[in-house]
Amino acid sequence: MSRAFVFPGQGAQTIGMGKALADAYPSAKAVFDEVDEALGEKLSALIWEGEQDQLTLTQNAQPALMATSLAAMAALKSEGVPIEAASYVAGHSLGEYSALAAAGALSIADTARLLRTRGEAMQAAVPVGVGAMAALLGLDFETAREVASEAAQGEICQAANDNDPGQVVVSGHKGAVERAVELAKEKGAKRAVLLPVSAPFHCALMKPAAEAMAEALSHVDLEMPAVPVVANVIAEPVKDAATIRSLLVDQVTGSVRWRESVSWMSQNGVTEAWEIGAGKALSGMIRRIDRAIACKVVGTPDDVKAAAASLAQG
Repeated sequence: MSRAFVFPGQGAQTIGMGKALADAYPSAKAVFDEVDEALGEKLSALIWEGEQDQLTLTQNAQPALMATSLAAMAALKSEGVPIEAASYVAGHSLGEYSALAAAGALSIADTARLLRTRGEAMQAAVPVGVGAMAALLGLDFETAREVASEAAQGEICQAANDNDPGQVVVSGHKGAVERAVELAKEKGAKRAVLLPVSAPFHCALMKPAAEAMAEALSHVDLEMPAVPVVANVIAEPVKDAATIRSLLVDQVTGSVRWRESVSWMSQNGVTEAWEIGAGKALSGMIRRIDRAIACKVVGTPDDVKAAAASLAQG
């Protein structure tokens, strides 16, 4: 049996996430402490006792979700489950940073600072109200891409997230995305809705953020990960540090090819996916992509113990 550890992206954040892990496992608490120290602030206090609207701010949500995923990973390790129990790791958008840190390619402190920079740069790249994102439900990726292209009309409109066979997110200038919503309905989408996001992620409008990340990544040490990381922008595994660095820059403006990433893992023997951290959105997507992959959520102490017991049984 081959398994993948997968790490959630933005949208999974909730007040209180990871608190039970930190209370139950000193190694999980140490992750939150390390992130707090790296950022020079008590992000953990915001995560556990703050306001949801503050946690949802991109520059907070990104390091917070990573901290929660890495805390769950630390708890698993203390129960005897190393990262090498997975054949592959993958993460959705910012989750790719969590995957890289879990696999030892990046330190937790560097990952926290990179994600704070990434969140701030993505927010600053486009003035509020200029960009938008929309979910197109019930269209395949090729049709969604055609919709985005037709809706652009000289503006930016791109297929940003290929999440599963019936869910594609488009991103770009607000007017173009609004046109895409109407066009998608005409082409038979079950639903097409604007998303409550503060910036148009994963499209060409994020070029200033990509430049900021290239600069930030040039100053951090990147090691070869302990297990291959299936990268968002190519939907294939990578282990070479220089390639990973380059792909993380491309990822800011490029599409998250999640459907293809999961399909690649399935075709290469993965039969189990463990979603490490907050929420269960990825498990839902994976089930819609390939029902042959069994999904487990690892976000609480009970989940950690159940996952460790299941691994002990083979």
